[in-house]
Amino acid sequence: MSTSMLDHVVAQILTLQVRLLACRERLAADTDSEALHDLRISLRRLRSLLRPLRGLPGAEQLEDAAKSLGTLTTPLRDREVLAAELIRRGLVEPGQRRLEGRGRTFASVAASPQLSRVLAILDAFPLFLRAADREGLAKSLDRRIDKRLIKQWRELRDALEDPAHDRHRLRLLIKRTRYGDEAYPQLEHAGKKLQRLLKRAQGDLGGWHDRLQWLLQARDHADLAPCKEAWERELHEAERQSDVTLDALQAALKRR
Repeated sequence: MSTSMLDHVVAQILTLQVRLLACRERLAADTDSEALHDLRISLRRLRSLLRPLRGLPGAEQLEDAAKSLGTLTTPLRDREVLAAELIRRGLVEPGQRRLEGRGRTFASVAASPQLSRVLAILDAFPLFLRAADREGLAKSLDRRIDKRLIKQWRELRDALEDPAHDRHRLRLLIKRTRYGDEAYPQLEHAGKKLQRLLKRAQGDLGGWHDRLQWLLQARDHADLAPCKEAWERELHEAERQSDVTLDALQAALKRR
């Protein structure tokens, strides 16, 4: 195993552990509205760091634990985002209603077995990595990671070239590729321009996805009706804008 790459992974693990512990305290005390979002960003970065490490001791268990915590928090974050959108549009009462009990919700995440499991495995994971290194179970870590990242870029390029591409799948592939590149910048898979395009495409598709989900909810929730017309307009605009960005991303990938 490349010692410098091993050191990089361990340093990233320790950084993410500190961030997750801080998020847990912020959630427990309900200090701010971004605690849940920051927790989810840290989880996404953790999963991106771990994906190329599959097969090493503890990696898949930690990735599975992070996925479970992500699943627990997804509907809670979605509700927060919708509440903020409603309040922004002047629909304060429906927005506030979706924020009721936020303190209890945050506290339940902070005390959840899912978060406890992530933190427990994180605590031991650097030791697993060092032991794997000593026992020769993880040779050529640089090549292993590089191979996995190349595969992610190829999957994204192939999906963009598909005329019937699925925006849902593209959104996930773009996230995976972007955060994978950020986890291992020394492998230099993307320059600044390509990183900016990935970020823009993720944002465009995120806006599209939000409006699609809100319109689906509006079928069952009468208090969302005042927003339907605007959301439909914005959905079509997001589709148009994302197509422009995805074309630019595809062109940039061909020049890579």
